[in-house]
Amino acid sequence: MRKIIHVDMDAFFAAVEMRDNPHLRNVPMAVGGASDKRGVLSTSNYEARKYGVKSAMATAHAMKLCPQLVLVRPNFKKYSEASEKIFEIFHEYSDLVEGLSLDEAFIDVTDSKLLNGSATLIAREIRQQIFDRTGLTASAGIGPNKLIAKLASDINKPNGIFTVAPHQVEFFIAQMPIERIWGVGKVTAKRMHELGIKTCLDMQPYTRLDLIHLFGKFGEMLFDFCRGQDEREVETEYERKSLGTEETFGQDLSSFEEMKQHVARMFQEVKEALEGYQDKTVKNLHIKIKYFDFKQTTIERQLPMTEENCLLLLEERWCQDPRPVRLLGVGVKFTDSKVPNDFQLPLLT
Repeated sequence: MRKIIHVDMDAFFAAVEMRDNPHLRNVPMAVGGASDKRGVLSTSNYEARKYGVKSAMATAHAMKLCPQLVLVRPNFKKYSEASEKIFEIFHEYSDLVEGLSLDEAFIDVTDSKLLNGSATLIAREIRQQIFDRTGLTASAGIGPNKLIAKLASDINKPNGIFTVAPHQVEFFIAQMPIERIWGVGKVTAKRMHELGIKTCLDMQPYTRLDLIHLFGKFGEMLFDFCRGQDEREVETEYERKSLGTEETFGQDLSSFEEMKQHVARMFQEVKEALEGYQDKTVKNLHIKIKYFDFKQTTIERQLPMTEENCLLLLEERWCQDPRPVRLLGVGVKFTDSKVPNDFQLPLLT
């Protein structure tokens, strides 16, 4: 039986800004683009969330919900530096670390002899080390697989820890809302609700073939997930192959001009993040599009990393299939890299 820890930093971008500027600590604040330029929030602190301010929300809308909101422009170089220190701590406890983003990772401690092999004690010490060395707080979930560990890390957030022992998995997953399951977005959740499926327990009477018929290939994974089963291993990468950011929108985008605004903003975020990898050579530029019906497409070219080229790629691919879009992404691929953990630069945190 595996012992998996999922560590998720608390409001990471906002937390870094509050750490570095004490005046931001007790006021509602968010990290994101300007409201007069159709900006979108990357994250908000917990004070702002009391007003309904959330990540991926349009800055203009957030300002209406909370007029006193303090807006801070993102500084990805600073966030990357904090992330490097955090991942150094992870690797002190296991070689099996899978980075999901700058502020989130799975850690497999199945064979660890540290702290008598207790995954809970190891997670507790990791969180303490993160706070001692960076001044930031993290939440952690512990479980027998990646699915359960990730769900558990949200239970006592922020700055909390929650363990699900193997014998507790059946009860824990049964009461879990289906929206919390990895891969279930708003469209899929709506369809499930129409079928009377609101929790994982509601899904369990369906056979594997039933779920495949209803949800395609994803149905096979849902059959296991709704039972708390997950055989995915913690995967480590020893060569970074790409860097990018993407965003799933609260409402599908139909306006191409609006899509261009988002891609231009994401280009700037990736460009800033690349400053931390000046020893890397960019090989290809790529754009990712996911439509309202979950059909996904990417376009990749060996082009210089410029905003103009990003917009040209977006136009080329979207005009081939001009339909509403639920997700956009911008990224680059490297010719060579020695940085571990190939993960996406998060827009949402």
